[in-house]
Amino acid sequence: MSKYKEGQYTRQERLIESSDIFSGDKRVLLGMSGGTDSSVAALLLQDAGYEVVGVTFRFYEKDGSTDYLDDARDLCRRLGIEHIVSDQRERFKSTIIDYFVSEYMGGHTPVPCTLCNNDLKWPLLRQLADEMGIYHIATGHYVQRRKIDNLWHITNGVDEDKNQSFFLWGLSQDILERMVLPLGGLTKQRVREIAEQRGFAKVAHKKDSLGVCFCPMDYRSFLRERVADKAIQRGKFVDVEGNFIAWHEGYPFYTIGQRRGLGIDLNQAVFVKEIIPAENRVVLGDLKSLERTEMRLKDWNIVNPSLLLERDDVIVKIRYRKQENRCIVTLLADNTLLVRLHEPLTAIAPGQAAAFYRGDVVLGGGIIVEE
Repeated sequence: MSKYKEGQYTRQERLIESSDIFSGDKRVLLGMSGGTDSSVAALLLQDAGYEVVGVTFRFYEKDGSTDYLDDARDLCRRLGIEHIVSDQRERFKSTIIDYFVSEYMGGHTPVPCTLCNNDLKWPLLRQLADEMGIYHIATGHYVQRRKIDNLWHITNGVDEDKNQSFFLWGLSQDILERMVLPLGGLTKQRVREIAEQRGFAKVAHKKDSLGVCFCPMDYRSFLRERVADKAIQRGKFVDVEGNFIAWHEGYPFYTIGQRRGLGIDLNQAVFVKEIIPAENRVVLGDLKSLERTEMRLKDWNIVNPSLLLERDDVIVKIRYRKQENRCIVTLLADNTLLVRLHEPLTAIAPGQAAAFYRGDVVLGGGIIVEE
């Protein structure tokens, strides 16, 4: 039975009641970080009539802090929700942190949030739900989903600033069909209001996490702590002809397209054009020199090939926010995707993710490979 009260939520906020519930199992396994989003997701799911079980994954604990575990337990206790903790720190290290370090040391630009969502967080939710005999799985992601030609697709959340669809292009159908996404139709401001109105002031005023969870401010120090002595050394900045410009602090500390933080003062704007790990060299050029009209992708996922391949109305994004380019996507004989851009795009970096859209619908994505 739904616990919605008259006038408590708008019609948009009640959509989970009719669109997701009553497909056999009223139970849902919710990933709970202890933050604002997953906490309000728990409230909304419970109000919609779900029997919620909260799971908090121990992925990485900066400075050993476990306050987030206490916060999640406290919320579940107040709501009368079962709460479990799953220690996945070793798996997180091998899947995410080791990859993160390896990519930078390879001169690439890693995408840990994409990898974590597609290869770790959602698959772990599905695995644990299976073990517990629970069908539905949920998180506090600001995304929605839609069924098109009998296949589920991720679609944008209504909050443009919080929309997280870019990170979820790699999810399989057996996960997509089981997802419940209570925050997809809400703004972050509304989520905070709901928490405040329901008496969860601490939850309502929690700060959003910024950047990568395990090194939110300074990935350079993080790298130094995890690589061998002298693995990162001073090297040369050079121009596109190979002429020496200045000394840099070590090639892993730079990414393709970077302009700020180079530590040099020239009379013109220069950007990182290429990183050559074997020579510890970083090539700099003007913005025009970074333009490309093609890129190739590996480790790709396409929901429905007929909606993506060889179509001229596809949008590709290689950044989370406010960047869109039309393209045509072709599957090559070596099983990579060739993306031909209608207009040149700068700062295409090996290791980055690329996501494909039509309108607000995510069609798929992949990882950019070195040419």
